[in-house]
Amino acid sequence: MTDRATDTGNPPHATTEPDPQPLEDRGSNRSQRPTSQAFREFIAANWGPRPGGLPERLPSSDSAAAHRAAIGTQFGGERLVIPAGALVVRSNDTDYRFRPHSAFAHLTGLGTDQEPDAVLVLDPNRGGESAPVTGGEAHDGETHTATLYFRPRAGRDTEEFYANARYGELWVGVRPSLEEIESATGLNCAHIDSFADAVAKDAGQVTIRVVPQADTAVTEVVRAAQKQAGVQPDESLDAALAEKLSELRLIKDEWEISEMQKAVDVTCSGFEHMIRALPRATVHPRGERVIEGAFAALSREEGNGLGYDTIAASGNNANTLHWIVNDGPVRPGDLVLIDAGVEVDSLYTADITRTLPVDGRFTEPQKRVYQAVLDAAEASMARAREVREDGTRPRFRELHEAAMEVLAHRLAGWGMLPVSAEESLAPEGQYHRRWMVHGTSHHLGIDVHDCAQARRDMYLDAELRPGMIFTIEPGLYFRADDLAVPEDMRGMAVRIEDNILVTEDGAVRLSEDIPRTIDDVENWMREILAER
Repeated sequence: MTDRATDTGNPPHATTEPDPQPLEDRGSNRSQRPTSQAFREFIAANWGPRPGGLPERLPSSDSAAAHRAAIGTQFGGERLVIPAGALVVRSNDTDYRFRPHSAFAHLTGLGTDQEPDAVLVLDPNRGGESAPVTGGEAHDGETHTATLYFRPRAGRDTEEFYANARYGELWVGVRPSLEEIESATGLNCAHIDSFADAVAKDAGQVTIRVVPQADTAVTEVVRAAQKQAGVQPDESLDAALAEKLSELRLIKDEWEISEMQKAVDVTCSGFEHMIRALPRATVHPRGERVIEGAFAALSREEGNGLGYDTIAASGNNANTLHWIVNDGPVRPGDLVLIDAGVEVDSLYTADITRTLPVDGRFTEPQKRVYQAVLDAAEASMARAREVREDGTRPRFRELHEAAMEVLAHRLAGWGMLPVSAEESLAPEGQYHRRWMVHGTSHHLGIDVHDCAQARRDMYLDAELRPGMIFTIEPGLYFRADDLAVPEDMRGMAVRIEDNILVTEDGAVRLSEDIPRTIDDVENWMREILAER
């Protein structure tokens, strides 16, 4: 690995006091860059021309423009600041792979690992006139003009070209020009160096909101502008912006739905890779990581990467809901619970769980538990599909209620509840939740737990609407040391999770092609393992 301690520098919009030992000097005991004028002239010379032409418009650009227009109508006359976020240090002078803030990606259409330190600003139009632009679209809607501020590539005759480990072409690759990003996104673009002045413009007369916790350096710039203008910052304004941006994602458009289907389809391939890895997993002391690694490889080959850390939990480990250590053995005869999702380049992610018999066939006790969870999932799905005579639909929270009704009755039938199923389902009961402590559904999209900052009446208590995408994922978790569980079911866990799209006439599983019934799972595994 190259030494990234040289010339990392601070983001260009940072307003913190200068460090007594600049970052570019901290690596001087490990590497030295040439400083002579002769070297500078030499490295700047004899480069071939860059490829000509501008990139085509991104498929996401129309969707992103509609999102900008929609959020603009809710904050007319106000300046909205949406940062991409900064690189995050993993250790010392190495960073985690960059992923832009979800709100930034949603409003720009830029996915993958593009443009750390960039900032999108929606500037209010006044009197029907837009702010001056140098390219791209003048308007996204009637209310705001959008400008994307970022650091374009530097000339080969600059020190940044060869010496800057954060932005330099020899360190991180060729960065786009302003014109190239304008062509790809339809956005007006400007150099990040002009961001501070742009955000401070008439700061005393216009309300400024910034997405909280997205980029502390950007927030400091906004706060400095407000302070200089004599404006008292109000963090509740920023929180309200985050809330509205979250609610904006509750309904997916056609392009977003197609990206979600793509993510589910690639995730299906990832599950097939994991099934093929099962024989090797059973002979490896950390077989869960063999399964995890198979999925991780596919997610990078076919997508942007993992939508979240994969859960590959075999046997009793699956009773830890967020088991991501994945260092346990995978034993024939056990169930392995795999919760995994591929994030595609647009950053939309699937979220699928399947519980598989390690040796390809369920035992009778495993079938008993699996079928109970499957029946709960079917009941929840049936509720999601309802369109009542008066045209109304179920509320989101009813999906959970439908699943719980099935599980409570099944647990009562097994003699595990101290009361009847009906008594357990009452608010003062809930004994069945000992074995199903999480919710049955969450919204899904550009975040695996999408729209999480939406208000309760827009989320949990909301009526289902076409374009919503969410999970249905009931489970039963019977720990090995739980003496309230029949002995032949202890130490096993089952969760079945599908991704659901609400349609005009009901709801469909985007993950319909990933087998889920007992017979289909066994046949699926047998066919895949026979290919080896």
